[in-house]
Amino acid sequence: MNRAASPERAADSPDAAERVVRNGAAVPRHVALIMDGNGRWAKARGMPRVAGHRAGAKAVRRCIEAAIDQGVEWLTLFAFSSENWRRPEGEVMELTGLLRQYLRSEVADLTKNGVRFRVIGDRERFSPDLRAELEAAESKTAAGTRLNLTLALSYGGRSEIVAAARAMAEAAQSGAIDIRDLDEEGFARFLSTAAMPDPDLLIRTSGERRLSNFLLWQCAYAELVFMDVLWPDFDAAHLAAALAEFSRRERRYGARVT
Repeated sequence: MNRAASPERAADSPDAAERVVRNGAAVPRHVALIMDGNGRWAKARGMPRVAGHRAGAKAVRRCIEAAIDQGVEWLTLFAFSSENWRRPEGEVMELTGLLRQYLRSEVADLTKNGVRFRVIGDRERFSPDLRAELEAAESKTAAGTRLNLTLALSYGGRSEIVAAARAMAEAAQSGAIDIRDLDEEGFARFLSTAAMPDPDLLIRTSGERRLSNFLLWQCAYAELVFMDVLWPDFDAAHLAAALAEFSRRERRYGARVT
């Protein structure tokens, strides 16, 4: 069993990942992943987009299993962006239906395998029954310590920062905090990821090379790896390759190495 990760442990110092070593190589404590390419995968096969999304759901399971095997403690997946609500209504219904199906089919395995599940993002935009299922999944898996799995749903990095600034201003107005003492660490406590370490590694599939409004604050010092593989084809070997690339990089955080 991999080293247990405390689900309430706040972000560590920037070099936290360097303390996690497996087979002589540094392993990122927290991997964030933009799962991209479902639609192109389906189009290349003459299939409807929903087929790509279904295949992508299978890749999620492979990725979770591979992350546990590799010793990753935190895995955050960009599953549904705030901008995805602009897609055709039929596709949005397909995506939310797949999310519901995933929760019903996978939560028992997540619990058995020691995976703690949580959600960040504006869940209020989902239907009340789907919100209840998300909360139930979080509750059922709360004791998991092998992997902290976070799904970013109805999530946008800019809106998260604005919401945090609003909450911070309200706290200052009420006297709960002194705005003059605020620093980056203090501001981060108002983000939805306050109980999580910042990502050490961000992976994006499908060959695109942009962040797409994902964890903008949190990824300030993340190593970025862009892979040409379409998400439904992503497997343990692809994750291992990204981790190997991470282990080869020198992380200086703006400091000069003498």
